Amino acid sequence: MVPRYAPECPPGVRGVRIVPSVPLQTTGVAGSFPAGLGSNPGHPVPLGFVFRSRAKEEKATVADNAQVNLSKQPRDPQAPKGRPTPKRSAAQSQRRSVANTPTTRKEAAKRQREERRAALERQRQALAGGDERYLPARDKGPIRRFARDFVDSRFNIAEFFLPMAVVILVLSMIRVPALQNIALLLWLVVIVLIVLDSIVTGVRLKKRLNERFPDDNKRGAVAYALMRSLQMRRLRLPKPQVKRGERP
Repeated sequence: MVPRYAPECPPGVRGVRIVPSVPLQTTGVAGSFPAGLGSNPGHPVPLGFVFRSRAKEEKATVADNAQVNLSKQPRDPQAPKGRPTPKRSAAQSQRRSVANTPTTRKEAAKRQREERRAALERQRQALAGGDERYLPARDKGPIRRFARDFVDSRFNIAEFFLPMAVVILVLSMIRVPALQNIALLLWLVVIVLIVLDSIVTGVRLKKRLNERFPDDNKRGAVAYALMRSLQMRRLRLPKPQVKRGERP
């Protein structure tokens, strides 16, 4: 061991002691203290362990302890749950919907076909019986119902257009000039009568709608009624709910 002397001291400083140097032995691991230092010689301590933040550890420990205490603490039966208790019907419907949820694409397609078929059947029954709940959107509402009843309660020339058209077509096919002239004249008469009757029906219906529904939107109701008047009474959908001559 070679003694190592301290450098020359400045004037006025006394008591300088010569300390022999001790060679340091390292373990060759980067980031560790030399062996022989600390209370545990021979076992190097990583720098990360020495300089680790204790604030994060303390916060994590406190959070874990709080969660354990909250989980072990019994709940007061009188304390509010934070949400309303669902009704039995709502809970049953929710469980039923979860249980009936299709699991595959094939089952989902089958379910959609069944629902579409059921909806069409309900709509067909509504058109036959006049049930407002399942009628198509164009037939729903009190205004459309009043327009249907107004047309169904009276005779309309337009509803006889189809049988008269068949008769006129047969007359026009006969190779007799007089009958063909009569058929042509009948075409003109029928068209004029249908136009005049439609105008009268539209004016009267518009007046009645303004009296019955002054503040409601009546757009399209007159055209809806005129299109219904062109159909024969037996073929109208929804089915007529009033008799002829009955005031709607």
